[in-house]
Amino acid sequence: MTVTQFTPYTSIIGGLFIGAAAVLLMAFTGRIAGVSGFVSRLLPPYADDQTPVRLAFVGGLLAAAPLYILITGSDVPHTVTGSTALLVPGGLLVGVGSVTGSGCTSGHGVCGIARLSSRSFVATASFMATAIATVFIVRHVVGG
Repeated sequence: MTVTQFTPYTSIIGGLFIGAAAVLLMAFTGRIAGVSGFVSRLLPPYADDQTPVRLAFVGGLLAAAPLYILITGSDVPHTVTGSTALLVPGGLLVGVGSVTGSGCTSGHGVCGIARLSSRSFVATASFMATAIATVFIVRHVVGG
């Protein structure tokens, strides 16, 4: 059985950064910080005046791990276990699903719930229930 280490301080700091980024993005651009929406709208046929904002947002996500390593001098804490053969298609399916479903965990779970959106409460409950069921099945039924 895999035991995931709880890291309250890094979790709180990460949550504060996510919240601050969401608030700043809304304050300066009027946009909700939904990662799937930002990434999907970097691909054709989208091209508008928000493209630089989207590039900066996604660039910040990609720069976070190298910046952490540079600042702390240590490796990024991670708990991902699994094969690349499962992680890559799983990630792609999550991306397609979140775009098809009109939202992702960051858009609904962070920004939507903060705005008291009933649609976001339902969406967040749905993907959290699915995640819990998936982890249970993979770890206890399939034995992964």
